[in-house]
Amino acid sequence: MTELRVHGVSGDDADAMLDRPLVFRVAGDRNAGFYRPRPEYGATTGPGGVTLEAYHWSNLTAGTAVRTLSLVLLLPFMLSNLAIWMLPNAPSSRSGAAAKALCRVLAATITAMVALAFVGVSLDLVAWQCASYPRCLQGRPYLSWLGDLLPGQRLALLALVPIAVIGLAWWLGSRSWRSAEPLAPTVVRADGNRLDAPGYWAGKPLLVRLRSIHIAVALATVDTSLLAALAPLDVAVTGHALLAAALTLLVACIVLLCLPETTDRGSQGARMETTACAVRAVAGGLTALCLGYAATRAAEPPVTGPLPGYESMVAWIFLGQAALLIALGAVVLWQCRGRPTAPTLLGDLGAPAVIAVAIGLALAFTAGLVYRVADFLDRGSLPSPVRPLPTYAPQLQPPVSYRWLVLGFGAAVLLAILVELCWSRLTLPRRRRAAAEVVAHDFPDAPTQAKPRLRDVRDAVAKGRVTEGLRPMRAAYPLVAVLSLGSAGFALAGIAPGQLAARLAGDRARAVVDLATDLGAYLIGLFVVGLAVAGLLAYRSSAMRLVGVLWDLATFWPRAAHPFAPPSYAERVVPDLVRRTRYLADQGGVLLSGHSHGSALLAATILQLPPETLRRVALLTYGSPLHPIYARLFPAYVNDDTLREVGDRVGWRWLNLWRDTDPIGGWIFSPHRLGAQPAVNGPPGGVDRRLRDPRDVTLAPSDTVPPPIEGHSRYQADDRFDAAVREQVARLDAVYP
Repeated sequence: MTELRVHGVSGDDADAMLDRPLVFRVAGDRNAGFYRPRPEYGATTGPGGVTLEAYHWSNLTAGTAVRTLSLVLLLPFMLSNLAIWMLPNAPSSRSGAAAKALCRVLAATITAMVALAFVGVSLDLVAWQCASYPRCLQGRPYLSWLGDLLPGQRLALLALVPIAVIGLAWWLGSRSWRSAEPLAPTVVRADGNRLDAPGYWAGKPLLVRLRSIHIAVALATVDTSLLAALAPLDVAVTGHALLAAALTLLVACIVLLCLPETTDRGSQGARMETTACAVRAVAGGLTALCLGYAATRAAEPPVTGPLPGYESMVAWIFLGQAALLIALGAVVLWQCRGRPTAPTLLGDLGAPAVIAVAIGLALAFTAGLVYRVADFLDRGSLPSPVRPLPTYAPQLQPPVSYRWLVLGFGAAVLLAILVELCWSRLTLPRRRRAAAEVVAHDFPDAPTQAKPRLRDVRDAVAKGRVTEGLRPMRAAYPLVAVLSLGSAGFALAGIAPGQLAARLAGDRARAVVDLATDLGAYLIGLFVVGLAVAGLLAYRSSAMRLVGVLWDLATFWPRAAHPFAPPSYAERVVPDLVRRTRYLADQGGVLLSGHSHGSALLAATILQLPPETLRRVALLTYGSPLHPIYARLFPAYVNDDTLREVGDRVGWRWLNLWRDTDPIGGWIFSPHRLGAQPAVNGPPGGVDRRLRDPRDVTLAPSDTVPPPIEGHSRYQADDRFDAAVREQVARLDAVYP
């Protein structure tokens, strides 16, 4: 018998997982490897005589500071990819395909938004505005040489900056944790909701298609920005023809994202891959033509003001995002009409809410970038489109849309904080009452001197329901949709926030709004720094563990909407576990033992194992988020039917240990206490085992402190864990003595 232990978020090292001081790797690599105790340094077996083995995969997510910072910058892409997995189970394939198509198009608009931000920095602020004013170039040898070039040449040269950023995104999007990519299956997972589909975790073909389309979208966005500035000044049709070609390419990319063949597994999918690569090649060729067109143009009229057409492009993309968000919400509500659904953390609008947050973060990042560069080029003065533009010291003019979005982002963050504080305060008495009932049942005969300890336990149980705090996040969907729609409307009309305030309430209100906008631009920078710090501490501090949980939750799923999201660690982990479990099952019985997110990885593994292997497999989960988080965030993929399928496949040789003090894990089928009647009948009722935590609230004669509140940690140090292992080993012995 082998007990294969799989850790969760910020998992311990292999020696801590096995409780053995010295271990060695028997399979895998440094990123994800299988370890066993060294036989020459003590016992190598665990409870029930099992051979101990640990799978350590946390280096796939909790790596270096550079990797963490890259994840922060890719956060909007990651959330937009997560949203497609949060869609509800569609009653018809047509409505489900429509919702997924809208998610993919919204993800593509985020790519276009980022490309536009770098266009705004390099083409608008530097090549067009700053390079046209000697005072802006004065004392800057790294920019002063631009003054000797024609405007078209400057634009063609500095257009290489956003193109280089696109190339970097291309490279990042090609990363994968698969150690044996050439040996991986070449089929694309089915576009259904079955996690047991062959090749489900082999997402490279779909990733190649999406990456090609997004590269084309980004390049076409750069081309359109360049041509929108130069084509109106051209009396010939060359510029207009190239502009029409760029717009046609954008439309073609949107159509490709909406076609069901994009995710097809068969011959149609292979043809779609060829088409996507051809579109990417066309985009590259068109970009080369546009750069040549810009560089060979004759002298232009004197350059003044912002880059022509750029502000309209920014406003139109925001307007399109608002319209798509509203359409996605309508499709999701149409899917859920009149159907009883299981309660979810974010309600039926979970997917639109998350992608709205992704758009909000992308807006924050891009607006912050444009304003910080404009501030630097203005030599420290705050940019404002309402101030005069003296020729000797010009004020650079970022698009009015960014001013609206900076103001809206600050308002959204403040409103979210206020809603969260109010929600926590309003629900605290109810959570404490429920926690007090749990404590009273667990410790009915506690002495009087244990009251402070009982209060600590009550608070721990109340905090264990931290996932309820995600519910206010659903307000992000209407908030971002309305703000985007309103901001885009005012931006298309050319009305700045300060101008609107002046019309409504006078110059004093205008000054207040301008101050709030400028302050919001700085707060965005602090917000990004805060995200980076939270990411660095997520795997190093227990106080930031929830951040790590959300991070690993988002990168669990493959890239099915945005190809520039961080790679899915499950695409490496699940095939590794399948291959290793099949090998171990050929040697004897296998007890798959998973903590926290490790239980989700093992559930996915069981759904991929063949029947001849499953006959020799049992499952032990503890601190599992399968029901508290996965089933309530991804109801189309992890639901009661999926969990029962896992139980059926292992012959219901499944035990799940959980605690009321655990903020991440919980029960899967029934929250009953040991000895009480389960809430469900049949084999599922015997899966869940509740562990009282702490073991006691009084001081033992042999100890110096009361037993600690373990919460989500140290399940394996509990003797009840050992008892569960022995029970599962006995079940396997009964099948294969």
